[in-house]
Amino acid sequence: MKIAVIGTGYVGLVSGTCFAETGNTVTCVDIDSEKVKTLRSGKVTIYEPGLETLFERNVKENRLFFTTSLQEGIKDAQVIMLALPTPPGADGSADLQYVLKVAGDLGPMLENYTVIVNKSTVPVGTAELVRKKVAEGAKVEFDVVSNPEFLREGLAVEDFMKPERVVIGTRSARARKIMETLYAPYVMQGNPVIVMDEPSAELTKYAANAFLATKITFMNEIANLCERLGADVDLVRKGVGTDSRIGKRFLFAGIGYGGSCFPKDVQALSQSAQQVKYDFKILDAVMAVNENQKTKMIHRMKEHFAEGLKGKRIAVWGLSFKPQTDDIREAPALLNIELLLKEGAEVHVHDPEAMENVKKILGDKIHYHTNPYDALNKADALLVATEWPEYRTPDFDRMKSLMNAKAIFDGRNIYDTSNIRELGFTYYSVGREIVKN
Repeated sequence: MKIAVIGTGYVGLVSGTCFAETGNTVTCVDIDSEKVKTLRSGKVTIYEPGLETLFERNVKENRLFFTTSLQEGIKDAQVIMLALPTPPGADGSADLQYVLKVAGDLGPMLENYTVIVNKSTVPVGTAELVRKKVAEGAKVEFDVVSNPEFLREGLAVEDFMKPERVVIGTRSARARKIMETLYAPYVMQGNPVIVMDEPSAELTKYAANAFLATKITFMNEIANLCERLGADVDLVRKGVGTDSRIGKRFLFAGIGYGGSCFPKDVQALSQSAQQVKYDFKILDAVMAVNENQKTKMIHRMKEHFAEGLKGKRIAVWGLSFKPQTDDIREAPALLNIELLLKEGAEVHVHDPEAMENVKKILGDKIHYHTNPYDALNKADALLVATEWPEYRTPDFDRMKSLMNAKAIFDGRNIYDTSNIRELGFTYYSVGREIVKN
């Protein structure tokens, strides 16, 4: 099948590469000429485990192409995927200008029946808006389908190649058949392809992300209560998570969620509810609690250093919003760094993948280290902001020899409190006892 993917961001590049992996011919279109130039040279533009191998193979096999020309990219395409950004507007609603602009451009270019697929996360009613926009200039038949993605950054290739489910929103039998054929190689083990109407498919994506964000936030509230009651959130998590009705995932306490999806999607769903005059109280609480949670460790630091943070050298391990990605969008680490700088602290950072992206934002306001231990040299404290695997079992003796003060502020609960006590660190985590030495 010939497929065009419009947009080479996270969703577009992963989707295009994975569709090519099953034998489709895929052309990815982007207006960013430098990005297209980089992709054409054989280099991926995002960090995602497993993507580079698939990317190189499909480029070599002439199944994956890149262009800045929309007309060239969609020529003879049976399916056109819209994987365009939908950033939050001033009121929190999803900004559809990029999606609708491309939809308007596509209409006059269509030469044969085509399935146009909304892959971007968009509010209910967008499929109809896209259909109307395309119809303004189209002279051939087409269908607009909602096909939300459920990719986890860090596991996106695995999620795409072996999806738990595929959601297809269409009331067209013709479009349904094409979409089911397209996804058949990915669900050979029997995972469901769920076909529904377009509005339901659009809402499914928002509902899934909002529920997961709520689950994380609920556990953070439990963690905050644990601190007051003398309970241990890790033990509570294990006791709760073994209930099959609840499940083990997304129950880890920490300094809040971030990334490109949860913050934006929760906000957009809340705004959609307001537009139809529904007061979605849970979502408002989720957003408020998450914002407060992000800065929890800064408050702890200010309590720990009675004389204040001015002049203190603070090491930060982890900059991306989660491990196994270089994505720093809405990353709690960035907000913490901004607050540390505001307090007059000197900040030294390490991250396996995200430092170049942070440099584009913060420049020389902070100090970057390619080795995590170098960031600890003469540090008064360490803030763990992202739970990268290499931070889980560090050389604690080396850490003690490097740091001015043995204080760890663990925003991801990656260390065992009893072990930390024996090692002689002062240790703050989330929802667990404070260890003082």
